[in-house]
Amino acid sequence: MLEAAGGRPQIGRLVVVGIGLIGGSLALALKAAGACREVIGVARRQRTCEQAVGLGIVDRAVTGLREVLPQLEPGDVVFIAVPTLAVEQVFAELRDKLPAGVTVTDGASVKGSVIAAAEKIWGQVPDFLVPGHPIAGSEKSGVTAARDDLYIAHRIILTPLANTDPDHLRQTVLMWQATGAEVLNMPVEEHDEVLAATSHLPHVIAFGLVDTLAHDAENENIFRYAAGGFRDFTRIASSDPVMWRDIMLANRDAILKAIDLYSANLASLRSAIAVGDSDQLMGVFTRAKAARDHFTKMLTKKAYTEPMQAQEVTFIAQPGGAVSGRLRVPGDKSMSHRSIMLGSLAEGVTEVEGFLEGEDALATLQAFRDMGVVIEGPVDGRVVIHGVGLHGLQAPPGPLYLGNSGTAMRLFAGLLAGQAFDVTLTGDDSLSKRPMNRVADPLREMGAEIETGPEGRPPLLIRGGRKLRGIDYRLPMASAQVKSCVLLAGLYADGETSTTEPAPTRDHTERMLQGFGYEVRRDGACATLRGGGKMSAGKIDVPADISSATFFMVAAAIAPGSDVLLEHVGINPTRDGVINILRLMGADIELQNRRSVGGEPVADIRVRQAPLRGVRIPEDQVPLAIDEFPALFVAAACADGETVLTGAEELRVKESDRIQAMADGLRILGVDAEPTQDGIVIQGAGEGVAFGGGTVDSLGDHRIAMAFAVASLRARDTIRIQHCANVATSFPNFAELATRAGLKLQVA
Repeated sequence: MLEAAGGRPQIGRLVVVGIGLIGGSLALALKAAGACREVIGVARRQRTCEQAVGLGIVDRAVTGLREVLPQLEPGDVVFIAVPTLAVEQVFAELRDKLPAGVTVTDGASVKGSVIAAAEKIWGQVPDFLVPGHPIAGSEKSGVTAARDDLYIAHRIILTPLANTDPDHLRQTVLMWQATGAEVLNMPVEEHDEVLAATSHLPHVIAFGLVDTLAHDAENENIFRYAAGGFRDFTRIASSDPVMWRDIMLANRDAILKAIDLYSANLASLRSAIAVGDSDQLMGVFTRAKAARDHFTKMLTKKAYTEPMQAQEVTFIAQPGGAVSGRLRVPGDKSMSHRSIMLGSLAEGVTEVEGFLEGEDALATLQAFRDMGVVIEGPVDGRVVIHGVGLHGLQAPPGPLYLGNSGTAMRLFAGLLAGQAFDVTLTGDDSLSKRPMNRVADPLREMGAEIETGPEGRPPLLIRGGRKLRGIDYRLPMASAQVKSCVLLAGLYADGETSTTEPAPTRDHTERMLQGFGYEVRRDGACATLRGGGKMSAGKIDVPADISSATFFMVAAAIAPGSDVLLEHVGINPTRDGVINILRLMGADIELQNRRSVGGEPVADIRVRQAPLRGVRIPEDQVPLAIDEFPALFVAAACADGETVLTGAEELRVKESDRIQAMADGLRILGVDAEPTQDGIVIQGAGEGVAFGGGTVDSLGDHRIAMAFAVASLRARDTIRIQHCANVATSFPNFAELATRAGLKLQVA
């Protein structure tokens, strides 16, 4: 079996049956890595054997597999790299001749065919067989096309069965990893369906298109003057015809299913072109562009997505500095979410400016595209939404993946509870730990049928076709997400739906509904609407997010010599708690150029450094600053005296337990921070006293990460902040803007 030899995996012999591009490249890669003792090639033609030896691909080569089988020992590997329908013949040669302990694996593109061949030859799939498929290739084929870097950063899909021997599986995994490839496991049926859609169908289209054009005598210059895009797309028509003939026959059912789906969509697209249906064309093209852009990000690991591991990001914050200048932070995340949601449900075309192009808001945008809404952009914060009305959403093709966004999941639960179709809401690991019964319970009171995961956590399965009834719901806790969820469900309910909150929370949903022409009555803590109305499209100008601006407000307040002007910031009275708390602590904050934009109050915020003092934070301000407390805790650590926060239990169920996470990080920096059940007590060091340095874990929470980056302004040593990738969910250009403003921040 594979062992460590000089720190590298080691196999005895590799026998490559079929010395072409795939098998030859594996041989070269393992030889280059020093990961095998000997490579033996098996080919039908003597000329191929001679070429393989001459090119250094194999150490020796033969034209008959059976002549090398007696020489094999435990720990050796046989790799079958012949056309799919020829695999059965190789298995027949192996039967009764393969020594015990030898691993057999393959590179065929259709795994169901390989399994069927194994069952035919052996009666069942033997435990030493590890079916596999390298997702790599070239328009060139044959022994001369082999190269040692073909598999670097490519994926190898293995499809082991229940009886596959773990040692043989491990041997195969380590062998492929030695080539520089990433190895994944997948069920056989899923593999063949996925490959039919993503590889086999594109080859069908490319072969068919080139063949069609090649027979078009009236267009003899097509190939001569074809642009690069045409050449790139049709490159795959240069692949080995024998191999692709076998693939088409071996994976017939899955390929036919993919062709039928494509044919139906192509016919629909043809019809839209014929009748001049602009909306349908825009829908197809915008969805396709978004899907392709998202696919590109998946491949480069630059974006969240469920099947991929998020790229690791570490902030390295050097001590000291000051912040200054005029800054425009990204658009308000809460309003960006709601602009897509309500714009999609309105009638007509809604134009949005200032949309936050962070991953959370983009997940919401993509979800509505998946439900049939045509959305153009975003381009420089501009989005154009072609609304479908309250009852125009369509069933998505699969679960809606909402990344890290608790806001999206809770608001989606409300607006989808009244739809005619079933839908499942999923998220990343962090979101999957967030409590969802707080929205599921009132929705169930309204008649919705919602299933949650264990302990009321995601995923959420929402059953469609349920008749909703209006309720008068008194929120047990102050939560804009819960309030908005109930009100959005009320759009689809019979009668009136009311919410009463124990303390004021952000009211963007109510304001934006009114901006779209939907009547919402507000009486103090109570908001009421009646179901069955409609919304009319309009224009939305999303102001800069006060939560994002908070990091620079605190930075300017604590760093000597700082003077910063934050432009076009939303100062909604249900969101201005951070301003009130910082002023209570003695911060020098001036609101300039106050104005109203689309019903939302906006101002430019100037902050200059001033001595801060510890305070007891008024509980009526807690809901108005709930997302800003990580940064406020840093301000408290720089203040003179004790700061006490109570009534903030909600902080324990955000993207992380923000109370505990901030307390742990502040202690690492030498700050006396004592968490309590519903808050924290921080002993501030006062003006002129610096923090220590150290390594802090943000726990994947974007606001924790940015807060400790700001703390570096008052540190005397480097602060390393781990797990910062999720900063992109709300503030994609934070590091760049922070560096421009004066922080000494590096991204690793």
